[in-house]
This record gives sequence, C-alpha cells and structure tokens, in this order.
Amino acid sequence: MNGNIHSIETFGTVDGPGIRYVIFTQGCLLRCQFCHNADTWEIGTGKQMSVSEIIADLKTYLPFIESSGGGITVSGGEPLLQLPFLIELFKECKKLGIHTTIDSSGGCYSTSPHFQSQLKEVLKYTDLILLDLKHIDKDKHKKLTGLTNEHILSFAKFLSDQQVPVWIRHVLVPTISDSEEDLVHLGSFISTLNNVKKVEVLPYHKLGVYKWEALGLDYPLKDIEPPSEEKAEWAYQLLTTQ
Repeated sequence: MNGNIHSIETFGTVDGPGIRYVIFTQGCLLRCQFCHNADTWEIGTGKQMSVSEIIADLKTYLPFIESSGGGITVSGGEPLLQLPFLIELFKECKKLGIHTTIDSSGGCYSTSPHFQSQLKEVLKYTDLILLDLKHIDKDKHKKLTGLTNEHILSFAKFLSDQQVPVWIRHVLVPTISDSEEDLVHLGSFISTLNNVKKVEVLPYHKLGVYKWEALGLDYPLKDIEPPSEEKAEWAYQLLTTQ
C-alpha cells in the first residue's frame, strides 16, 4: 500500500504529545487563505511511499520518540483523503506500540457508507485527532477556505459520539477569525463535545507566504499581521470558559 506523500519531518514538537514523526500527505479539498502548505493542495501527486518504507524509517527514530512520550502524526494536506493507506500504516504502528495521531480539517468528511466504513476502521488504530476548526460561521468559513463548514462540524460531532480523543485547534487570524461573537459561538460548540482533551489557539503567521509566491499564487492575507500574545490568550479564554 502506497501513500502520496509531500514530506516527512522526523523531529516534530507541535503536532501532538512528545516528539513526533510527522508525515505530510499530498492533497486537500480546502483552500485556506492562510495555508502554509499550499504546495500540498494538488491531489494525486507527491512522492509515492509504501507503508513498509515509512515504518523502516520510523523505527530508526523510535528511541527518541518513545522516550519523549511521542509517536507518529499524519498531517497534510488532508490525511483522510487516503484512508486505505492510513489504515495499513496505523495497523503497523500499533504492532510496534506507537502512539498515532491524525491532523485533520475534516474537509473531506462524508456520510457515505464507504467513507464511514473506512473511517471507523482507521479510528480503531488512532489515539488522537488534531481537529482544525477554521471558523464557526458558515459563510465566513466558505470565504476563508473555499467550502462551507457543515460537514466539518458533523465530523466533530461524529468524533465526539465515537469517543475519539481530540485536540481542537483554531487559527486566530486578525479581522477574519477573531471576532468576539464568533469565538463565543465556537466555544459554545466546543462545549457540546465530550471528547475534547485540549484546545489550542494557533496565532496566524506568514511563514508559508514564500510557497504561494513560488507557486505563482497571490497571497490573499498579505496585509494582515499576526495577533499579539494577549489577543491569543483572550481568544483562548473565550473558547474554553463556557
């Protein structure tokens, strides 16, 4: 079983607990205006890597990963676009006792029987989901990402019903995803979920702008500056005190 892989980071420290072996998959349905991995959007491209190839490489880092309480994180792009690959990869990880995490926007979530069957299978071998909730307002979400958010919120509810542990992540973009009304609304939604282990506010940054330029794309948020630490803390309090 092969996956379409954009890149691998062998010493990740921000994508789940401990030191992580982070796989960035290729392909995504969203077109987030602040995306710092715009070169992962195209579906069906990237480097073809087999599960056995990845496991062999991962094993060389296990002493560092395990001693830190870390594991493997599959990010993207959108990992759920490659469910058969994920299933086989995580099965092999569990044979080795490795903690498994998926970083997902839920942007390709579907209620189709085929997708549901594969998703439930992969969740048997998944310890944690990093769930990126970009915006609670449907129309603002569409403007920000290219798609509305009904299916993403349904994915969050599905994970809650399935009792899959999640860390909620929200990118705080000044003037776009930082209004008090929207943050309170998002916090209210998060409070209805019974599987949330952590909430993270990720301050917007411009570290991926060079990728947009390299791809010949016009970066839409060029005039927006990152929020202050105080603003990020304020947003965190709104999201978590309901």
